[in-house]
Amino acid sequence: MTDFNEPINRIGTNSVKWDTILKTYNEKELLPLWIADMDFKAPHGVLKAYQDVIDHGVIGYADTPESLYESIIDWEQRHHQLTVEKSEILFFSGVLAGITTALQALTEPNDAILIHDPVYPPFANIITTNRRKLIRSRLIEEDGHFIMDLADIEEKFKHEKIKLMILCNPHNPGGRVWTKNELNQLGELCKKYGVLVLSDEIHQDLVFAPHEMTSFFAAGDSFSDFSVQFTSMTKTFNLAGIKNSIVFVKNERLKKQLTRKQEENFQQEINTFGLAGMEAAYRTGDTWLKELLDYLQGNVAYTLDFFQKHLSKAAIMKPEGTYLLWVDFSDYGFSDEELENLLVHKGKVVLNTGVSYGPSGKQHMRLNVACPRKTLEEGLQHIVTALN
Repeated sequence: MTDFNEPINRIGTNSVKWDTILKTYNEKELLPLWIADMDFKAPHGVLKAYQDVIDHGVIGYADTPESLYESIIDWEQRHHQLTVEKSEILFFSGVLAGITTALQALTEPNDAILIHDPVYPPFANIITTNRRKLIRSRLIEEDGHFIMDLADIEEKFKHEKIKLMILCNPHNPGGRVWTKNELNQLGELCKKYGVLVLSDEIHQDLVFAPHEMTSFFAAGDSFSDFSVQFTSMTKTFNLAGIKNSIVFVKNERLKKQLTRKQEENFQQEINTFGLAGMEAAYRTGDTWLKELLDYLQGNVAYTLDFFQKHLSKAAIMKPEGTYLLWVDFSDYGFSDEELENLLVHKGKVVLNTGVSYGPSGKQHMRLNVACPRKTLEEGLQHIVTALN
């Protein structure tokens, strides 16, 4: 059984989460509850696979083994009831690399691209950096969670001539696990207006019962004809540093366009540790993942209770998936800059600033609870110190 309470000192390991905050904020002894990786060791089976590679001693060019494809196909079928074939699988160094390449392959400069607001910040960066037109559709907060504004989306499809939408499924930062019905309604609009969909499903395994993950492919008939799905075991098993991801593309025309751009950019090679870690995770990680989800749910429950008792002016979303909580601090009356400064310089705690996720993220913060309980308890106390 994995001990997720084990403290692991990540300082001095070139960790983005732990080691960059001094340079970013010029403040010592900060506690990070930000960047979306976990402060837990990877599963034993993955670490053993890495050790086997190291013990062999020769780390040369690596081919993609048939057994890796089999492990991916089996995982998707067992965990998500999604049927994929080897010919429908591509590999990239990361989900963002795959999305960027797909955007380049399937759209032209000045094409209009739709994303939600708020949503994972790199989506907007990818769109603007590649000289596409960024369009946002604001999510509606209802009964403590986000829902899509389908009327607004349809208006933007019609009047902005949207070519493509980047979807976050499950949603980051709100933790929504979109239902099959929600995805079906969105997909029918996309089909009606000829909008392509790039579905980022990297959090697909981090879903809390009774909620169920639905791939965009599976949400409606023929949705795979106008969509591409991106995922990775790196988020599930805390392996972000190995930089490997999977793309599922079932439509042959889309696959040809994407593969051509991938080859133009010479992005088709995956490193040895990415290949070994991915297969080991999918073959040996079931028990670890179950234990992780139980632990994360405990941390979520603890955090929600803590806010209710000690930070009741803040409105916090209960996530249906991921390990990320979206917190509304607007009732405290601070500007975004004031809120960040108080948390960092008075509370000595770092969260992700909400405004970076889009205009509707003003006076919000994103909180990462994927850490040992003791670290979480300390970090939440730091937030109280900052605001009281």
